[in-house]
Amino acid sequence: MAIQKQKIFAKEPQSYWIDSITQPEYPSLKEDIHADVAIIGGGIVGISTAYMLSQHGIKTVILEADQILQGTTGHTTAKITSQHGLIYDKIKKQISEEYAKQYADANEAAIHMIEKIAKKNNIQCDYTPQSSYVYTLQEHYIDKIRSEVEAASSLGIKATYLEETPLPFPVKAAIRFDNQAQFHPRRFLLPLAEKIISLGSQIYEQSAIVNIEENENGQYTLITKDGKKVKAEKVIIASHFPFYNKHGLYFTRIYPEKSYVVAIKAKEKYPGGMYITAEDPGRSLRSQISDQGELIFVGGEHHKTGQSEDTLKHYEALTEFARTHFTVENLPYHWSTHDCMTLDGIPYVGPYTSKTPHLFIATGFGKWGMTNSIASAILLKDLIVKGDCPWQDVYNPSRHTFLASSKNFIIENLNVAKELIGGKVASNLLDGDIDTTCTHMGCECTWNSAEKTWDCPCHGSRFTYEGDVIEGPALKPLGFHRSVNTVEKLIKDDF
Repeated sequence: MAIQKQKIFAKEPQSYWIDSITQPEYPSLKEDIHADVAIIGGGIVGISTAYMLSQHGIKTVILEADQILQGTTGHTTAKITSQHGLIYDKIKKQISEEYAKQYADANEAAIHMIEKIAKKNNIQCDYTPQSSYVYTLQEHYIDKIRSEVEAASSLGIKATYLEETPLPFPVKAAIRFDNQAQFHPRRFLLPLAEKIISLGSQIYEQSAIVNIEENENGQYTLITKDGKKVKAEKVIIASHFPFYNKHGLYFTRIYPEKSYVVAIKAKEKYPGGMYITAEDPGRSLRSQISDQGELIFVGGEHHKTGQSEDTLKHYEALTEFARTHFTVENLPYHWSTHDCMTLDGIPYVGPYTSKTPHLFIATGFGKWGMTNSIASAILLKDLIVKGDCPWQDVYNPSRHTFLASSKNFIIENLNVAKELIGGKVASNLLDGDIDTTCTHMGCECTWNSAEKTWDCPCHGSRFTYEGDVIEGPALKPLGFHRSVNTVEKLIKDDF
């Protein structure tokens, strides 16, 4: 059955952003080095932060476990927007108006920063101004949308309440943010990577960091999987889900979610704008001009990573939605993305803990990594260069937002406990040569039939069908790593 569903697509999952532009390879780290700032992770946060620090003459090194810009940054929908669902009314009511104002200012500034950097460096990245909409098809979301319009407007955002949108179907209500944008993230970031090198900083690929040691003088030593050492005065962990478990307890405060994108070619012209539903199961829409003509990206169908019995059904649901509203002529791309969610919906950016002023973290961007990542880069640059930033309180990883996060803390950690215990029972049903225990904290991975991967339902580590690590926080391969019998079984049976 799973194999039949896969046949609605001509090829295996592939991101348009990755397929549409080639990139140079950077060397792996072959010797011990020293840097002012070491950044772990070569995604949008790592690249943009290194670019901004390099502008100030700070010697920076990026250490990427695989290839830069191939992870979440390469699997986004790439909306440059300060509209993050119905977030501003929530922050104002559950935390404070000051935090809501900081969050709004940070993400509005990020929109302008992307445009400014692109113009300054003459980067052709398909940057296109767009309006951004949240719409609902359900009556009980109308008042919530009205409240969001009021909250966003009070914070200085140009927000408008609507009863109609340009979409080819009626809605109950919508909110529109003006002066937003969209772009091709890798066309924007790959030139910045080249700029980083020209400014004297370094990028190393295939250089996974497996440990961080703090020296007596406050300096840090990063150790790669090959035993090479990087000494740095300051360290930024921007590796998506934090692999470093010492202090912070981030694995209790972050949970991973998968969502999906189907790119379609339609007979109709796309009406313009970027859209997302207020309600679940979630539907996201935007267009992209490509060498194949206009593509429409249809996204949504989120669920906790490793906790869906049939991942192919999510692609199927998005395809059905697309065919309901457009005349679909082709399905050239489909891919999934992997997001880290925080308990209160706001990223953790700043000092790793209140006691580590020179160890920083940037994680938990949810579904809104484009503006939040650039805002994070500005914030981290300011903390390192100046010592403070106007947005540091709302993003502070040590912030106290009990009302907004206490319920989710209990729910998500009970869920992890359930998956840990339930997975151990289920694992007894597998063949003896298949050890699918996640090497992060011992949860049992589940088989992802759409991507042919093993996904951890507790903290989101993902592994190839041969057991190699795709993304952390796990650092080591699965126990059956490259077992011939296991690989043959997976290919034959598709589990």
